[in-house]
Amino acid sequence: MSIKKKVSREKSLASSSVAVSVPGTTANLGPGFDAFGLALDISNLTTISLKKGPPLPPMVTSTALSFFLGSGIDSIPFSWKIKGQVPQARGLGSSVTVRLGILMGLNELTGRPISREGIFRLCAELEGHPDNAAPGILGGFTIARSLRDPIRYKVASDLRFVLLIPDFEIATPAARKVMPRSISLADASANAADAAVIAAAFATGKYSLLKGAFGDRLHQPYRTKLIPFLNKVIEAGEATGALGGWLSGSGSTICCLAPDSLSAKKISLSMKRAAPGRAKILITSADNSGARIINF
Repeated sequence: MSIKKKVSREKSLASSSVAVSVPGTTANLGPGFDAFGLALDISNLTTISLKKGPPLPPMVTSTALSFFLGSGIDSIPFSWKIKGQVPQARGLGSSVTVRLGILMGLNELTGRPISREGIFRLCAELEGHPDNAAPGILGGFTIARSLRDPIRYKVASDLRFVLLIPDFEIATPAARKVMPRSISLADASANAADAAVIAAAFATGKYSLLKGAFGDRLHQPYRTKLIPFLNKVIEAGEATGALGGWLSGSGSTICCLAPDSLSAKKISLSMKRAAPGRAKILITSADNSGARIINF
């Protein structure tokens, strides 16, 4: 972890409140399990104030503890609130919006004792995997390699991400339990090849390469137990012009990539028709800025 220096409580508390905007994220993108992530133009806004408030939720408490231990600063009382567009437990990085909001907010209020790279590592450690933390803090398309510095590429503004958000939650631990302990050599090879194509497409901006590259043999086939209509929705999106589709994170959201806003509307209608029950459709673009402090 990169720590700038230890600062005293009296000297560091330059402000009494701060707001942090953190984008929602879509992770895995099919074969890039626990490595690929992309920031979306939807966000949650966390506000932190240096005053005692109601008891903090466990996730906020553990995140704050990680910050104070990592920075070497004595714990200080604070209150928080969050609002925004990123739904909970839908595979859109909601936990990262909380954790980065707390980490970056406390860091700002205490004189920035921890670098941006250090904040990323704290968040990734708390998450247990870096695929949402990397695009959450950096924006764009990211390739995260454990706790090493992620690789980041800007995403074109004309691409559209069509999100089908079902009316039920899926917790990440539950989604991991249905995965196999091992896969065949052929499946591993296919995943590696497709993941390489996705990385190359985002690195070069040649997005036409993405067509047919989002297939996965590691986690998505097994998670259809939790989302039976997954493949049907992706196939419907592809049939009406999507470059491809994937289960966003551990679900339940399904994402299809449209080359432009016009095709996104057609794709969204076909995805909606393929999904049973109530589901929300959201069409968004990429966020290339990542988490940021909002000045009042």
